[in-house]
Amino acid sequence: MMDAQKLQMILEAALLAAGKPLSLDQLEKLFDSKRDAVGREAIRQCLKALGEQCHGRGYELKEVASGYRLQVRQEFEPWVSRLWEEKPPRYSRALMETLALIVYRQPITRAEIEQIRGVGVSTSIIKTLLERGWVRVLGHKEVPGKPALYGSARAFLDYFNLKTLDNMPNLAQITDLDAIQAQLDLQQSNDGGTNQDPEGKRVEGEDATSDDTKTAVIMALPGTEIPH
Repeated sequence: MMDAQKLQMILEAALLAAGKPLSLDQLEKLFDSKRDAVGREAIRQCLKALGEQCHGRGYELKEVASGYRLQVRQEFEPWVSRLWEEKPPRYSRALMETLALIVYRQPITRAEIEQIRGVGVSTSIIKTLLERGWVRVLGHKEVPGKPALYGSARAFLDYFNLKTLDNMPNLAQITDLDAIQAQLDLQQSNDGGTNQDPEGKRVEGEDATSDDTKTAVIMALPGTEIPH
């Protein structure tokens, strides 16, 4: 049986080296079943102890949808972010609104999103959300044309430090929309008006707004301002 302290150090080293969340299955595969005799419960206990030891430090052990990861605490982001010259990604209000509707109304089609928002959804917005891995195609609706049904993906939960969708704040928790809006540096469009997407639909400019409540919920999540 491996010593608990050594086991904890191995787990800590693996999490530091991975640079991404590691599931219990992945952590369990680090050990030889016969030689090390490390069970899942022992791993859980060591992760719990590691998390407790992170208290009072600049980093924390966080469990997200894909597993466990060691990460810098949110409060230290303004200083740590200066290590990188590249500016963090900026997301328009239109993108955040579309993401909010997908998360809270899934499964949902693009046409249904457009109906709720009252304006066309740019193809580039859907493409960005898919490329980021924040949303995925869950299937296709049984109507003429069989449009894609969109829903949230695991990467969305990981990015926003969530373990499951149950950890999402409900709409009643968001009270100060103006304060939340001021925290997110929204990307402005060049002309601030409307334009055409590749499919010829009228779409809004990057600074257009609608459905503030759902957007604010997404913007209030931890990690919104953190580049990944």
